[in-house]
Amino acid sequence: MAQVPQTFFDALAVRAWCGLALDALGRAREEIDAINVYPVADGDTGTNLYLTVESATAAVDAVFEGHKAGGAPGPGPTLADAVRAMAHGALIGARGNSGTILAQLLRGMAQVLAGDETADRADGQGLRLALRQAADSARQAVAHPVEGTVLTVASAAADAAGAARGDCGAVARAAHEGARAALAETPDRLAVLRRAGVVDAGGSGLVAVLAALVATFTGETPRDLHARVEARPVPPEDAAGCAEGAPAPECGGPAFEVIYLLEAGDTAVARLRERLDRMGDSLVVVGGDGLWNVHVHVDDAGAAVEAGVEAGRPYRIRITHFGAGDVHTAGAERAQGERARRAVVAVVPGEGLAGLYTEAGATTVLARPGEPPASGELVQAVRRAHAREVVFLPNDADLRHTAAAAAEQVRAEGIRAALIPTRSAVQGIAALAVHEPERRFDEDVVAMTSAAGATRYAEVTVAERQSWTMAGICQAGDVLGLVDGDVAVIGQDVTATAEAVLDRMLAAGGELVTLVLGDDAPESVAAHLESRVREGYLAVDTVVYRGGRQGAVLLIGVE
Repeated sequence: MAQVPQTFFDALAVRAWCGLALDALGRAREEIDAINVYPVADGDTGTNLYLTVESATAAVDAVFEGHKAGGAPGPGPTLADAVRAMAHGALIGARGNSGTILAQLLRGMAQVLAGDETADRADGQGLRLALRQAADSARQAVAHPVEGTVLTVASAAADAAGAARGDCGAVARAAHEGARAALAETPDRLAVLRRAGVVDAGGSGLVAVLAALVATFTGETPRDLHARVEARPVPPEDAAGCAEGAPAPECGGPAFEVIYLLEAGDTAVARLRERLDRMGDSLVVVGGDGLWNVHVHVDDAGAAVEAGVEAGRPYRIRITHFGAGDVHTAGAERAQGERARRAVVAVVPGEGLAGLYTEAGATTVLARPGEPPASGELVQAVRRAHAREVVFLPNDADLRHTAAAAAEQVRAEGIRAALIPTRSAVQGIAALAVHEPERRFDEDVVAMTSAAGATRYAEVTVAERQSWTMAGICQAGDVLGLVDGDVAVIGQDVTATAEAVLDRMLAAGGELVTLVLGDDAPESVAAHLESRVREGYLAVDTVVYRGGRQGAVLLIGVE
């Protein structure tokens, strides 16, 4: 990836770094996965780091695109805007032990680089301080830090950067060289690495990320800088016995990895740390300002989730049984040796719809408001589904390109893939209703596409700010009725606005109305709309679902 060198660390440099780091991890992912033996040899450290950086990159890109679309003054986002987006994106997209620690490293950097709201760039001294804060905050986030891991590599990078003088390029280069040297020594500091004859996988990923940082400021590519640290021979006396990093069920360690995002206050999180620390190991809690990413290895996954419920509101809950695949996926799991014929991977905006789609046989990826999934998450869902063919339902116009990227990736892995451009979850419901796995692939895709295309969609939501719409000017707090993506009705009452939208849609005909209620929908709105359809439109049926925390107050489909 060609890159114009950046003298200072500004918003453009943040964006460039994210893109270069994503490219570097994409190239190194399989190699890093292959040497992953600690804390659990589950072979996914490279993938988890890639998904974490992909989420950070998407968040930074969104800030730039939002600045451009909103016509904001100035040449672009500020440094503070960019690093905060990077840190937030990494936090909400962090995967696994390594991804969670990387998210905290980026958050630590952001705490320094965003400290001065008026500064549009940072120099070498600012980068030195940021790398120091990154290493220190990541170490504090881990309940029981272990040397010979990514924490050791991060500390060495910060130490080397602190001793460097010069601009950001010189500091970044020193950090990278210090990290590489520390990475080479990780087998000497951690017995499980020495027995396996490898360096630390998380540390290797961090070296790749720091190589991308050097590339940002010098123009050299990560490929030039990321020299492999050769694996060491395994001494015969260390080869026998159960490795410290072997899958937990085989060696008496915790059986489950539990990860979730958590909305909670500092005091509640402090209590949660103590409680989870007593339950298991590999505890990492990162974040702040009311939003946290919790990672722990336990035997009782349910108890770990319940602890989160008592502390605040956990969501994006992911539970993995070591060596047995993900046991909290939406969609049935099957033996890895047996491939299903066809799977449907759908993005859904709420827990309620996730349950509905799961019952219909789909593998779901949850998308919360402001937290769209990355293409890597869709690819992971395809791998969990373990099928020879897959149909994607993005259920959002903005996710079409993300789903297309995922489709291209799984095709490269030998999986036949098709994308149905559903723009709403109600279109996805219609497509899923006619899905027949035993039908020929092309025929099934055509039938699902036809059903989705025949479903008009709408949503009722509340305006967050004053803006121009096709229906006129709306004010913050107005109720908006959007039909096929455009504002058609502006009102003050949810029920009245929903009725106006429904009447407009049914004026063109229809046989079935689908209503998906969000958590904020009035209790009476479903009954009112059902009555309206029953009394005003003969031979039209209505079905009602609970969508949960789906962003929109109400989703409406007419087919």
